[in-house]
Amino acid sequence: MAPPLDRSIYLASRSPRRRELLAHIGVRFHLLLFRALPASDPEVSEAPRAGETPRQYVMRVARAKAAAGWQRLLQRRLPQAPVLAADTAVALGEHIFCKPLDRREAAAMLAALAGRRHEVLTAVALSYGSRLESALSVSDVEFRQLAASEIEDYVASGECDDKAGAYAIQGRAARFVVEIRGSHSGIVGLPLFETAQLLERMDASPDRREATGTLRPH
Repeated sequence: MAPPLDRSIYLASRSPRRRELLAHIGVRFHLLLFRALPASDPEVSEAPRAGETPRQYVMRVARAKAAAGWQRLLQRRLPQAPVLAADTAVALGEHIFCKPLDRREAAAMLAALAGRRHEVLTAVALSYGSRLESALSVSDVEFRQLAASEIEDYVASGECDDKAGAYAIQGRAARFVVEIRGSHSGIVGLPLFETAQLLERMDASPDRREATGTLRPH
């Protein structure tokens, strides 16, 4: 059995789901929150760029979040430790579904996904000093056909709010899913295999082994 990932890190995310997933694999962390939401931070634009593929989009945003988190760590003069960030998007072909702006848009997203197979992409990035490493998890999810009343009820529940693709697979939307191929944790918002690989590579690096700063566990 692999040793526990017991080095402390910073998690640059407001997502309670990502906190739960990190704790699930025994990673100690402290939250490193942006003063403003990332979407409103000029350094971390979550708006897709013209011609950007879904893969390029999530990798860019995750890496930008991790890099911005590292800069904030330095600005606040916090003990140095790797900064972990992630970003998730849903893609139907090359069309990127980010977080819905409102519930009308959420309903439109769910109607587009109903009865079809789509991709859920989550990129994870780790920043420490001059190093910025990242990895990508891509999973396939197939939804059954959804009645308009089902979409209306789901949107009214509020579970669609602040979720890429307007749904949470770990919640009520699980009953919409016919099949998953890939990483369940990646679909939820943090692919644990890829995250563990990044942390292990960073922990093995000479600059990380020589670091003396310590953090109290979360």
